This record gives sequence, structure tokens and C-alpha cells, in this order.
Amino acid sequence: MARKHRIADWDPDDATAWNAGNKLVARRNLIWSNVAGHIAFSIWYLWSVMVLFMPQAVYGFSTSDKLLLGATATFVGAVVRIPYAMATTKFGGRRWAVFSSLVLLMPTVGAMVLLAHPGLPLWPYLVCAGLTGLGGGSYVAALAHVEGFYPQRRKGFALGFTGGFTNLGSATIQAVGLVVLATAGHQAPYLVCAVYVVLLAVAAVGVALFMDDLAHVIEVGHVRSVLAVPDSWAIAFLYLCCSGSFLGFAFAFGQVLQHNFVAAGQSHALASLHAAEIAFSGPLLGSLARIVGGKWGDRFGGGPVTLGALAAMIVAGGFLVGVSTHDDLTHGPGGAPTAYTMIGYIAGFTALFIFCGVGKGSVFKLIPSIFQARSRALNVSDADRRDWERVMSGALIGFAGTVGALGAMAVNLVLRQSYLSTGTETSAFWAFLLCYIGATILTWLRYVRPQASDLPISSSRQRNVEEPGGAETAAIAATFA
Repeated sequence: MARKHRIADWDPDDATAWNAGNKLVARRNLIWSNVAGHIAFSIWYLWSVMVLFMPQAVYGFSTSDKLLLGATATFVGAVVRIPYAMATTKFGGRRWAVFSSLVLLMPTVGAMVLLAHPGLPLWPYLVCAGLTGLGGGSYVAALAHVEGFYPQRRKGFALGFTGGFTNLGSATIQAVGLVVLATAGHQAPYLVCAVYVVLLAVAAVGVALFMDDLAHVIEVGHVRSVLAVPDSWAIAFLYLCCSGSFLGFAFAFGQVLQHNFVAAGQSHALASLHAAEIAFSGPLLGSLARIVGGKWGDRFGGGPVTLGALAAMIVAGGFLVGVSTHDDLTHGPGGAPTAYTMIGYIAGFTALFIFCGVGKGSVFKLIPSIFQARSRALNVSDADRRDWERVMSGALIGFAGTVGALGAMAVNLVLRQSYLSTGTETSAFWAFLLCYIGATILTWLRYVRPQASDLPISSSRQRNVEEPGGAETAAIAATFA
């Protein structure tokens, strides 16, 4: 007899039911949601790898053109995140994951066709890059799906693991690109796409067989309710700095390395190989650090962990500013970088990837804690209160994820403009550093320093937080109307 895949009554905080078997259901959904999200995230980063197979002499695209491909993919990935978070609860996480896996076959096959026909204008590449952005929506859909399955005490782990493993897709596809470059050369990009055509099909089948649908829905009104909460905007800005930097650098890191290797006199093929050898390591370490950030958020509180991560990002960002400025003064903007300069870039970016990953995990720990505390002001049943927490947390995950992806687009556009204006990355590094300083100040003021009982503080165990009021109260009432 076929197993039913829709669960109508799910209470993850029921310890008896959890130990009796619900944790196995949650684990199964965690595994397959992560598999599908990981592969979709890889497709989102497809063009960060494809550009390494595109010498300017053959395709006619400059470094700034290639950064525009990354910006297009990140923009679409940002725009679809809230709709994807809503769709995964409206249609069910299982059914939506099947659809979102199959739809990514279009840009994957499209990339194979485009790279087989050099000489085409830029716009079809931009369209294809935009379609890969749908993979960015799958990331938030996976988070919204998993968040509903786990109890409050385990949400930091569940969200951190999902975010980290899904983000590993950016490193995985770059590792696949490295293997292809090293074994088949820079004229075989179709092999990368072929691998992912197979993986997308496997993910769709596995999701259809082993995932479930939860009966809770995120609607536009829920998103409006989230926007009425001041902490939502603070969380979104913190996530913009942490996630936007991670996502943007994962798109741009290989291009920055390749640009500098070519400037140092290497051929395109050799520069692409050397860039690929290094570029996957940053996203890999950052994705693993995200899992650690979620666990640390559970143990020490999201606020202190986020503050520490941002402080470390300031140090790493300042180091990159120093390395790039020294290179500009020594060799002039756009001059050939030395080996020491390249080592500095690699060390600085790697550190940023790691601390951005920690920050991503700890910021998301703050989300369910905020709404769990605020739900105590609601005059509703315990079941409705739990549903409200899940729905509002899922809506904020979608909103924060959207802002974070827009930050990734901004990273690519700022780097592109820096190259066009000065021929170097220095001014872009300064802009990133200023954002990290602002986020650190906000984290200290809002989530760490001792404060009155009407403001949220760092510990995940704190119970005295600001109660809903005004427009937010009306929006909450409408949720249960």
C-alpha cells in the first residue's frame, strides 16, 4: 500500500511523539530536502563555472560581462525566494521540490547549447543565467520546509545543517568544473552540465518517494505581518551582510582569481585551471562553517555568535583592503599582481567565507527564537500558536533570504563597477568593509548588550521580548481570521 505523503497534524515539540518516530520522519525530510536543495544550489552557481570555459578571444566577453552573468543569476534567485517559500507550504514541500528540480533541467541543457555555439550575443547567456536563478529559490524552499519539522531546541541545527549542506552546492559544482578542466580541458563544459542533468533527475525521483508535505501555508498576509516586526528588518540586514557576502563571493571568487592570473601573464586555460583549483575551497569551508554557526547559536545564543562572526569579517575585510591598496600603490591599478598579493587575496577571501558561513547559521537561529517569544502574546490555542511560529518563521526566512540574495547581486555589481572605473577591486573591498562595521554595531545594540526587557537579547533562553502591537497585532489577527 502506498504511503501517504501529506501530514495534517504535526507537532514537533511533542517530546513523546518525537521519540516515538516523528524524529525519523523529520530526518528523512531533512535528508532529501537537502539533496534536492544542494543540487539546485549548484545549478544556481552554474555560470560561475561556465565562465571559466569561456576565453574572451573565443566568446568575446570581458570580466565585467561575466560578472554581469553572476549578477543576473543572483537577482533572479533573490526575486523568487519569497514566492518559493510560499509555494513550498501551499503546494507541499515534496511536490514543490519535485517541480523545482525538474524545471532546472531547462537552463542546464540551455548552457550546453550556448557554449557549443560561441559568437552569440550576451543576451541569451543572460536569459540562461536568469533561469539558473530558480535554484536560489529552492534554497529558501528547503529551509522553510525543514523548519516546520523540527522542535525549537533543534531548529538551530536543522536550519544550520540545511543552509550549510545546501550552500555546499556552490563548492560542489566548482569542484566538478575543476575535475573537467583538469581531465578534459577547457573545451568540454558540456560534461559539467551532463553530470547535473543526471543529478537533477535522481533528486526529483528521490524527493517524490521519500519526502512529505506539511499542512501549513505561508501567504502574502504573513509576509506583511513579518514586515511589521522591527526585528525582521534588522535580521534582513545582518543576513544581507553575511549571506550576501558569501553568495556574492562564491560567484565572483573564481573570476577575481582568473582575472588576476591572466593579468600576471598566464594563458586563459592555465588561469582557469588555477582559479578552479582554489575557488571551490572558500564556499566549501564557508558551508561547513554555517553548520557550526547554527550549533553555536543553539548553545551560546544567536546574538553573541553573530557579533563574533561580524567582528572577524571586519578583520578579514580590512586585510583585503590593505592587500589590494598595497598592490595598487606598488604596481598601479590593473597591474600584474605578485605571488604575495595572490596569497593575500586567497587568505582574505577564505577567511571571509568561513566567518560569513558562521554568521549565516547564527543569524537564522535568531528567527525562530524571536517568533517563539512573540507568540506568547497571542490569545490563541497552543496549536495555533505553534502554527503561527512556523508560518512567521518561514515567511521571515523567505524575506531574509531574498535580501541576502540581493546582497549577492550587489557584490557582483560593485565588483564589476570597481573594475570598470579603476581596473582594481580596492574600492569594492572598502564598500564591503563599511557594511560589516554597520552590521556589527547593529548586532551589539540590538542582540547582545544588556537592555530593557522590551527588547530582544542574545540568549536563546530569554523570555522577555517586545510584544506585538499596533499594525502587527491587526496583521496577526488577520492570520487566524
